[in-house]
Amino acid sequence: MSQHVTFTVLGEPASKANSRKIVTFGGRPAIIKSAKARSYADAFRLQCAAQVKTMIEGDVKVEAVIYYSSRRPDLDESVILDCMQGIVYQNDRQVKIKHIYWSLDKNNPRSIIRVSSIEEVVLPTLV
Repeated sequence: MSQHVTFTVLGEPASKANSRKIVTFGGRPAIIKSAKARSYADAFRLQCAAQVKTMIEGDVKVEAVIYYSSRRPDLDESVILDCMQGIVYQNDRQVKIKHIYWSLDKNNPRSIIRVSSIEEVVLPTLV
């Protein structure tokens, strides 16, 4: 039986590639998430958990439209995939198909996400 969930998370995701900073702990350098990335991840998990009641088991397809507040950010869904772990699915290794779209909404940045269980991956013919 196919499972799916669709939900909306308000806010603009931080790019995983651009959301790290170097700090030192005990004289040793370490790389941590920026304050923006940590704040978004916390807000995402709260909003997601309020809308998603059952975890999907097995392989999944993720479809998302990410609305950014400006044209500047690169399309990057990796933080979103990480944040869904333990709420929508156990691990983002379950994601076998992704359809991610970039859009612009200056007044209401958000992500609309649909996650669906899949029985098998059918590869497209690209030639």
